[in-house]
Amino acid sequence: MALRSALMLALMVTVASSAEAIAAECPQANAIYQDRDKAFEVRFLPVPVAAATSHMFKLASLKTDLVLDGVVLPADEVERSIGTILHNCPEGDVTGADLEACTIWEGVLYGIDAKGEIGNLPAATAAAAEKLLVPDLGRSIRYSSVWDAGKATVEPWDVFTLTGCHA
Repeated sequence: MALRSALMLALMVTVASSAEAIAAECPQANAIYQDRDKAFEVRFLPVPVAAATSHMFKLASLKTDLVLDGVVLPADEVERSIGTILHNCPEGDVTGADLEACTIWEGVLYGIDAKGEIGNLPAATAAAAEKLLVPDLGRSIRYSSVWDAGKATVEPWDVFTLTGCHA
């Protein structure tokens, strides 16, 4: 039993230190995260120079073909990373009602560092957060237009852990 406990502790330390190592060498714009059940992935993308967003990402259901678009905008009044996840939004000139209809989730997207401190999402060129906190994402997906056969059939957990870095 003691050997099993020691092996579990060693495994947890290895996983934690590998996420820490990835975070140290990966800019936020290239970070890849998964939820605890490995059902969803968040993949950040570099933002075009002229974009009004601070971050762009894709949220994919790993058990289906569903891929959602995400953006992060800095808030005006209080410093916060405001995230929005969208699905099948119309192109071009759209109304507020159009955007509301295709919005799956909107809220503060938090970064969590190696010490467990919760804060704003790091800048695109800064070292990636070790974890993301996306409050109430699972419930938002369950009660949205993407919850159906062939789309999302599992709710993601609200915490995503850094698993990789893409070029």
